[in-house]
Amino acid sequence: MLAIDPASNTERENYKLLTGSIIPRPIAFVTSLAEDSTLNGAPFSYFNIVSSNPPMISVSVQRSEGKQKDTARNISDVKEFVVHIVDHENVEKINITAANLPPDQSEIELAKLTPVTSTKIAVPGIMESKVRMECVLEQIIELGGADSPGCDLIIGKIVQFHIEESIYEKGRIHRDELGAVSRLAGNDYARIGEVFSIERPK
Repeated sequence: MLAIDPASNTERENYKLLTGSIIPRPIAFVTSLAEDSTLNGAPFSYFNIVSSNPPMISVSVQRSEGKQKDTARNISDVKEFVVHIVDHENVEKINITAANLPPDQSEIELAKLTPVTSTKIAVPGIMESKVRMECVLEQIIELGGADSPGCDLIIGKIVQFHIEESIYEKGRIHRDELGAVSRLAGNDYARIGEVFSIERPK
């Protein structure tokens, strides 16, 4: 067994260990509004559930040279955002939105995604996702110190779900019809493979 001290690694070396080990990772496609009303969109695989009561999710956005990325800055300013589940039908377009654009250029337009008006917040979502969640900002936690660029851990409370009818039945979502994809390392993605069950202890 190798013993590796992360303090002796470069950021890139730690990134490779993390993204190669913590797999598969769900992908959030997040839309947010810039100060000039530009609709920004970006995918994040540092994403998961925080709580079901109230329903909350988290997205971690790495900083660039210590500065907030567009998504984190927009959410910090507007206090609203939309999270979409990435699936095998939209993943190629979502991948385009990872391009590094100026804040006043929309990744939604670049990828030819279709904006759709939200029900309870001002930030639009996109039509190409089978699941989208309108969120209001619960908290942003700035992590990291002077010796690292750091990140913004964004916790959002879901105020509205939008679920495509074809994947929904009696309160449950059909995983096969959803077709969610996950991030692995490098340029690799994965679909849900073999599924097995283990009874949980009572």
